Amino acid sequence: MFRIPHLDLPPLSTVSGRVRLPGSKSISNRVLLLAGLAAGTTEVHDLLASDDTQVMLAALAALGCGLQPDGRVLRVTGLGGRLQVHRASLFLGNAGTAMRPLAATLAVLAATQGGDFTLSGVPRMHERPIGDLVDALRPLGCRIDDLGRPGYPPLRLHGQAGGRLATEAPIRVRGDVSSQFLTALLMALPLASAERAIAIEVDGELISKPYIEITLALLARFGVEVQRTGWQRFVIPQGSACRSPGAIHVEGDASSASYFIAAGAIAAQGGAPLRIEGVGHDSIQGDIRFVEAAQAMGAQVRSGPGWIEVHRGRWPLAPIARDCTAIPDAAMTLAMMALYADGPSRLSGIASWRVKETDRIAAMAAELRKLGAKVEEGPDFIAIVPPPAPAWRAAALATYDDHRMAMCASLAAFNGLAPGREGRGLALRVLDPQCVGKTFPDYFETLFAVAGAAPQDVPVITIDGPTASGKGTLAAAVAAALGWQLLDSGALYRAAGLAAQWDGVWPDDEAAVARLAGLLELRFGDGEQAGRTWLRGREVTDVLRLESTGQLASRVSALPAVRQALHGLQLAFRRVPGLVADGRDMGTVVFPDAALKVFLTASPQQRAERRHKQLISKGISANIDSLRADLEARDARDANRAVAPCRPAVDALLLDNSDLSIEQSVQQVLAWWEQRRPFEA
Repeated sequence: MFRIPHLDLPPLSTVSGRVRLPGSKSISNRVLLLAGLAAGTTEVHDLLASDDTQVMLAALAALGCGLQPDGRVLRVTGLGGRLQVHRASLFLGNAGTAMRPLAATLAVLAATQGGDFTLSGVPRMHERPIGDLVDALRPLGCRIDDLGRPGYPPLRLHGQAGGRLATEAPIRVRGDVSSQFLTALLMALPLASAERAIAIEVDGELISKPYIEITLALLARFGVEVQRTGWQRFVIPQGSACRSPGAIHVEGDASSASYFIAAGAIAAQGGAPLRIEGVGHDSIQGDIRFVEAAQAMGAQVRSGPGWIEVHRGRWPLAPIARDCTAIPDAAMTLAMMALYADGPSRLSGIASWRVKETDRIAAMAAELRKLGAKVEEGPDFIAIVPPPAPAWRAAALATYDDHRMAMCASLAAFNGLAPGREGRGLALRVLDPQCVGKTFPDYFETLFAVAGAAPQDVPVITIDGPTASGKGTLAAAVAAALGWQLLDSGALYRAAGLAAQWDGVWPDDEAAVARLAGLLELRFGDGEQAGRTWLRGREVTDVLRLESTGQLASRVSALPAVRQALHGLQLAFRRVPGLVADGRDMGTVVFPDAALKVFLTASPQQRAERRHKQLISKGISANIDSLRADLEARDARDANRAVAPCRPAVDALLLDNSDLSIEQSVQQVLAWWEQRRPFEA
């Protein structure tokens, strides 16, 4: 997951391949709470790993539930409806799927078994209304104190053991603000059903009905069969209690599927479809109906149990006018698809957007306008006129700490495919991309694995310099800061030299070393394994950094056939969203069209001192004078070789990092990069 202030995306032009979705957030947190309340141990398979589930897991652990992870299975030993901990302060981030049901559950448990609990979250959570849920619980005898603005978190829930709830009359709750209020009551009130059945009646039109269907289906899995009359009256039978189903699987998130369905409708053309796995036509999630809306706009869709395949169909996409009450979260994706239609679109029934992680109607309108669209917004609708071809703008899109705004924003990177643009794509910037961690921490990595761009559209920053100039460390730090791919070209030559040594090949045998280089089985780690390298299945991270390996690299890199053999491999690293490449000829030979070229000019003395400190810190004895002499000899050899000598490109920016820290060097490179971006400050 990216931990960067912004992510720059090149113009994307294709998608194909296979996507495996993370588990549904809505299902995951419901399952976790029900398993935590149930009697027995539940094996939860394919649970979503995200910010929202982490806060729910932390809350359950604080309340005394047993949690035992085992690979992709989590064993939850529930409380059996009895509090083990009677006092706790729970921080729930911005997770409405944790705050609302936990508030109801702990209010009921504190009122009947005694307890004192406080629930709080991030500032945005304290702006999300919960008053209608509180108003439904207080008449029952639940003692709930507002610790901030009335009707909003944070809350204090407290009571004395032996209390009884007044459940004789139907409990009334508004349904037109958030379906999570009704979900919270449905999950909490079985705890108070020992003496009688409990009725809940909904005031007003119930929004987001598909989410209530998820709640009812999961309650049934845990042994609670709620009876309903339409969408206005729900009855929890007397004596209802959650019991473990033994094992339960969390299906992929249908809302997250919408972004890839949209990408397929826009860019899966002329080749393999985009296949989405983890959710299919058998899904219990209401957002699966997004498929119908995508088909109405022109997408070609096939689906089966647990899978969906998408191709581009009609193009441009057809404009859409749709009541989105049944797909409130996925409807945001339709707003981005509307950019690629040949007429205006209107989405209604989206009043709930106003009280989500941000005011999504206002946020979506603001960001679509940045791209060049004309937008009208109302209390429960948004109308979008796509920008004409010349009106598209390179934009830095804000995400408002809202995961769905960030994922939707990525779809604007296909703007080069918009009607009339004929491949003239514009770069896009997504601000605060790490907010996708709420539901889909690896969203951008997953998108980049299936999305492609024309090589010339993928930006490259090259960082060249002589031996021990710090180019590898600097390049890795810049790549991490940008969220881009990294090419350590020196590692390729070191690996080629090492492979020759393993096979007993003389490092000056040009033909033999070139053959090895052409078949190099080298793998660079990413994610948690970033910085690690494997050659022929063996980890060689430390071996590649040895002085002896560096000397081998210097010898084999002077061989023209070896350089030619590795050239294609180096070019293959140019993948979305961008590449930072370090070496000696990245800016002059391998990527002469790089958008930014940097050449490091630290002196041999300074480089020798750095290398000396590195070796001493590893317990390796070294002489600084001999190190300097060796560096000067390698500099001369690299600068004067016949093929690709180590020299600055004519348009390179020189960076003397002799007296700069890595952080200072990174900031300088990033500052130069910002000067070349099309986005407004």
